[in-house]
Amino acid sequence: MSFHEKSIELAELIRSEGGRAMLVGGCVRDELRGIPAKDWDLEVYAVEPKKLRSILDGFAESIGLSTDAVGESFAVYKIGPHLDVSIPRRERKAGSGHRGFVVEGDPEMSFEEACSRRDFTVNAILKDPLTGEIIDPFNGGRDLGKKLLRHVSKETFVEDSLRVLRAAQFAARLEFQIASETVELCKSIDVTDLPKERIWGELEKLLLHAKQPSIGLRWLYDLGVVDQLFPELASLVGVPQEPEWHPEGDVDVHTMMVADEARKLIDDLDYPRQVTVMLGAVCHDLGKPPTTEFVDGRTRSLGHDEAGVEPTITFLDRLGIHAIHGFDVREQVIQLVRYHLKPGMYYKSKTPVGDGAFRRLARKVEPDLLYRVAKADSLGRYPNWDRSKLVFGSEAQEWFIERVRELQVEKSAPDPILMGRHLIDLGLQPSPQFKSILDAVYELQLDGKIIDLDSAIAEAQKRI
Repeated sequence: MSFHEKSIELAELIRSEGGRAMLVGGCVRDELRGIPAKDWDLEVYAVEPKKLRSILDGFAESIGLSTDAVGESFAVYKIGPHLDVSIPRRERKAGSGHRGFVVEGDPEMSFEEACSRRDFTVNAILKDPLTGEIIDPFNGGRDLGKKLLRHVSKETFVEDSLRVLRAAQFAARLEFQIASETVELCKSIDVTDLPKERIWGELEKLLLHAKQPSIGLRWLYDLGVVDQLFPELASLVGVPQEPEWHPEGDVDVHTMMVADEARKLIDDLDYPRQVTVMLGAVCHDLGKPPTTEFVDGRTRSLGHDEAGVEPTITFLDRLGIHAIHGFDVREQVIQLVRYHLKPGMYYKSKTPVGDGAFRRLARKVEPDLLYRVAKADSLGRYPNWDRSKLVFGSEAQEWFIERVRELQVEKSAPDPILMGRHLIDLGLQPSPQFKSILDAVYELQLDGKIIDLDSAIAEAQKRI
């Protein structure tokens, strides 16, 4: 049984108990747009919280699941990963900050009042899953047709600063415009009260769930979010891009185009690496503001790769980005910024770049991820040019990844052949000499001069 079928069965059960369950939010919005929903939200009317919990527990048990209460006082329950159930609730501002709300559930609330607390009209549409009746008190269907995000209530919208970031990420994901009055409202809201995890939650959706993240990034600029939360991105505005690479905009425009290109290159990656590539794309040119100069009639940003490390660290700190599922996203993003020019530099080197250089690079950053960010950087340089006629294009990156695959170092450098236990077998006692021998032999291995254990041991014996 699908979760959609489960929602219908639960709605029937609630009706038999004297209540009414209504689908609401993204599942209704997406269905009206002809897009299959992945998650379902049911709002239950005319059933008291305790009775609803009893109904949900029995229903969940009958289908082999459990009821997970997400904030019991908020009366929100999860049944499996894709079905959320709640009663209508009103939020009353009682303090400063994004969390300064008192939330009260009220099963007797009217449909209109329940919808009035929602952010945008397109998310404030109800549907009865049993009859198909649509209830749309704020003309969300009209705005869906116009592909327009419009706030429901001026009074409640400004109370939650997170909605400014939601406007940007929804505009990107849905590819909608934002109503002019909503834009002005967003510009008036202070978003500096938002905690790191909520900021990242919206930015993550913008970068990973939109086909064109540039739409959302542009709105972050236009709504005043970048100026308040991301001075590193704000500093890119007005910094000229090399005209022969990007004649149509400054570094902020280039960065948004690189994000779009990177988004095309991540679908085959696991989640932590998707995050890494997208953040690498956003941060890759953060070193240009302090390094860009007009020299000998040309715009140059020498050393911007290394100069970008510190602002990248600051940016990641603002988002609270560290390891995800055991993968060190933070460290990899930093190294992607530091080395994002390497594929092009290796390709254009006047002297052949040896295998050892690739293996050593793989000790610092995953070459496959570096390839993707560097390729996005290249493709993001030529907005309206025929890229096939360009010598640089992404040719350098394709050459780079081919070499990387030949050497089998897509994810990491090769493991050392010689280990400490081998030195002990040779009669050497643990000492500072251990590390110097292991390091020296490993360097020879990276250069391809040590290829097996026998040659590694022979080299160690010479050094002992």
